[in-house]
Amino acid sequence: MGRVFEKRKHKIFARNAKLSKLFTRIGKEIAMAVKAGGPNPESNTRLRMAVQNARGMNMPKDNVDRAIKKAAGGEGADYAEITYEGYAPGGVAIFVDASTNNVNRTVGNVRSFFTKCDSSLGTNGSLAHMFERKGEFIIENAALKGKDADEFEMELIDGGADDVVRDEEGFMVFVPFQGFGAMAQKLEQLGVEVKSAELKRFPLVTTAVDINTARNVMRLIDMLDEDEDVNTVYHNMDLTEEVEAELAKG
Repeated sequence: MGRVFEKRKHKIFARNAKLSKLFTRIGKEIAMAVKAGGPNPESNTRLRMAVQNARGMNMPKDNVDRAIKKAAGGEGADYAEITYEGYAPGGVAIFVDASTNNVNRTVGNVRSFFTKCDSSLGTNGSLAHMFERKGEFIIENAALKGKDADEFEMELIDGGADDVVRDEEGFMVFVPFQGFGAMAQKLEQLGVEVKSAELKRFPLVTTAVDINTARNVMRLIDMLDEDEDVNTVYHNMDLTEEVEAELAKG
C-alpha cells in the first residue's frame, strides 16, 4: 500500500470519538480483557495493550486500576463485541464496531439511525469484501529513547509490518490482522512503548461523493458516534480536498 494513501486513510476512514467516549471505550476493553484473561497485564496480552492505550490517551491511572479491580471482582456489566454493516446515501459502505451489555438496545438504536438517514442496514458479512482488518500501531519519536529511526523502521519491517509511515511526530505502523500479536511482542522486546495499538478496518474500494452526499453520510456517522455502545464507525467515502474543505465549514 502507498504510504501517503495509508496516512490519508487513517485520517478519513475512521471517526474517533471525543476523549470522554474514548475513556469509556477503553474501560469496556479493559473489562472484556480482564474477564477473558485475568487481571494481570503481565500474563494477559489483551489487557496489557488496553492499559498501554489508556496511558497513550492520558487516561488517569486511578481510572485504569479501578476498571481492572471492578472487572476482576465480577462487578459491572458483561460486554459483547458486535458489528453492523450497511449502506448510506450514495452507496457509501458503513461498518460499525460496537461493544454492548444489551444487544437488543444497540441493534435497535443502530437500525433507527440508518432508517432516519435514508440508509439500509445489511446482514453481517455483507461488506466483508469491501473492508479489511489490519493492526495499527502509533509510536511517538520519544518512545525510541535514542534508537536510530532508520534501524528501527527496519526492525518493524522484520517484525511483520507491511507499511510504515513516518512524519515529524513518529511512526504509524500497519500490520496484517494475523500479525497484530507478533508486532506487539516485537515492540515489547525492543522496549518501545506505543501510544496506541488497535485493530481497525480499511476499505479496499472507495466511493466518490459530492458535498451533499458527504453531508448526508456524515449525519448518519455523527448519530452513530453519539451512541454510547458504538466504538468506531468506518466508511469508504473518497473525500476530495474540496469536499473535505466544505465539510470542515460545517
